[in-house]
Amino acid sequence: MKKRMVAMIAMLLTYAGTCFAFSDVNGVIINESNNQGAANIAVGTGNKASVGSTKVQNSYVNGAVENISNNAGAANIAVGDQNRASTGSTAIVNGGVNGVILNNTNNQGSANIAVGNGNKADLGSTRIKNGSVNGTVMNSSSNQGGANIAVGNGNNAAMGSTSIQNGYVNGSIMNHSNNQGAANIAVGNSNSATMGSTTMQNGQLNGSITNRSVNRGAANIAVGNGNAAAMGSTQLQNGYVNGTVSNHSNNIGAANIAVGNGNSAAMGSTQIQNGVVNGAVLNNSNNRGATNIAVGNGNSAALGSTQIQNGYVNGTLSNSTNNQGAANIAVGNGNAAALGSTQLQNAVVNGAVLNNSYNQGAANIAVGNGNSATLGSAKLQNSYVNGVVVNSSNNQGAANIAVGDGNTANLGSTQIQNGYLNGVVVNSSNNQGAANIAVGSGNRANTGSISLQNSEVQGGIYNGSNNQNSANIAVGNGNEANMGSVVVK
Repeated sequence: MKKRMVAMIAMLLTYAGTCFAFSDVNGVIINESNNQGAANIAVGTGNKASVGSTKVQNSYVNGAVENISNNAGAANIAVGDQNRASTGSTAIVNGGVNGVILNNTNNQGSANIAVGNGNKADLGSTRIKNGSVNGTVMNSSSNQGGANIAVGNGNNAAMGSTSIQNGYVNGSIMNHSNNQGAANIAVGNSNSATMGSTTMQNGQLNGSITNRSVNRGAANIAVGNGNAAAMGSTQLQNGYVNGTVSNHSNNIGAANIAVGNGNSAAMGSTQIQNGVVNGAVLNNSNNRGATNIAVGNGNSAALGSTQIQNGYVNGTLSNSTNNQGAANIAVGNGNAAALGSTQLQNAVVNGAVLNNSYNQGAANIAVGNGNSATLGSAKLQNSYVNGVVVNSSNNQGAANIAVGDGNTANLGSTQIQNGYLNGVVVNSSNNQGAANIAVGSGNRANTGSISLQNSEVQGGIYNGSNNQNSANIAVGNGNEANMGSVVVK
């Protein structure tokens, strides 16, 4: 028997969550809660614990859904097997909302933890699964000094984030987060830790995506096998966006680390995989003094970068970053570390590709076998660009180093491999006092250079560089060091 409620439903709750199942609501839903210092714990098998949260399941809401919670110093914990713990969060599962969704949370100094197997912990987050929203989705969170941790196998910990899975949104998605001094950690096997991020999987959006995050002094860490840690990032997988995708992040002094096998750590970055964007993709990040590290086998660490794999963008792709004094390091086998860079793989861009980076005093290092370290650079592989490619970089006093076998280190450079470009390539770099070094066998180090391999360019190639007092060194067998150069193969 369905319940039909007309007019406003306002709930001022302290320790209670709100859930609508198999219900129709003709009016707004407002959930306001004060959960300071509260403990919400689900332990065992298949348990669910909810504090100050709103959930709409198998239901339809003809009106806005608002969730406002103060979770300062709270603890939200799911331990065991297949448990779910939710504090100050909004969830739409197999439901529909004809109106805006607003989730506003204060998670300062709080702890959100999922430990065991298949557990899920949501703190101050918005989650849409198999649902539809006819309106804007807004998630605003303050996660200063908070800890978001997923440990074990297949756990998912989300703090101050927006997640859409198999959902449809007819409107914009806005995610704003303050993650200063926070820790976002995924340890074990196939765990996912998401803080202040927007994630869309198999979803469709008829509007723009805006993700703004402050991650100063924060730590984003993925350790083990196949774990994913995302902080202040926008991630689109198998999704469609009819609008602009914009990601703005402040990552000063932050640490983004992926250690082990096949782990992924993304901070202040935009990542599109098998996705379509009918609009511009904009990534703007300040990574001064930040550390981005990928260690082990097949790990990926992306800090303040834009990455598109098997995707299509019908608009301009712009990446603007400040990487002063930052360290970007890939160590081991087949690791990839990208700091303030734009990377396209098997992608199509119907518009200009613009990469602007400030890399003074930065260190970009690839050590081991087959590693790739990319700092303030543009890289196109097996891709098509219908527009100009412009790479502008200031690499004064920076160090770009590739050591071992088959490593590649790119600093303030443009690299096109097996690609097609219908437009002009412009590379402008200031490499005063920089060091570009390739040591070992088959390594390649590029600073302020343009490299074309098995590619076609329907337009001119312009390279302008200032290499005063710089050092460009290749030592060993079959190494290549390029500074302020144009290389066509």
